[in-house]
Amino acid sequence: MSIKYKIGCIMKHIILVVLFPTMVMTGLYAQNATTQPQHQQDIETLIDHYAQAREQKDTVLLKRILTADIDQLVSTGEWRRGIRSAIEGMLRSSSSNPGGRTLTVDAIRFLKAETAIVDARYEIQNEDGSLRKMWSTFIVVLEEGTWKISAIRNMLPTGNPG
Repeated sequence: MSIKYKIGCIMKHIILVVLFPTMVMTGLYAQNATTQPQHQQDIETLIDHYAQAREQKDTVLLKRILTADIDQLVSTGEWRRGIRSAIEGMLRSSSSNPGGRTLTVDAIRFLKAETAIVDARYEIQNEDGSLRKMWSTFIVVLEEGTWKISAIRNMLPTGNPG
């Protein structure tokens, strides 16, 4: 074997082992960077749809935006597991706690390209004019190209919600 042939083989290995994976990862990162703002907007829209569905007691919309295995922990400590239990509990809660609901997304943190944690301020304007201030955390997943809510955790802070 000639020295030129050995150097050529070494160069091919360097390209395959080092440069090719680097180019692939750069391409993936660039793709994620361009789609993330759209995903953030889609997730904010999802949370808006959730607030709208709760406000209007829209079970069709709730079924469209929740995963089948959703679980929810509400501020009373009640666990709702599965879509049927979650929707029934949401309707019951909306009826027993009437008022305008506002969810304001505070932060979105992507765990993977198809999974994110969403923190939101959750306010209920009670019929007597008082305001109930809470926090909600949503786990959202990209399911067949559509963002859906997989888990919800509501919290009623005892101190200043900041």
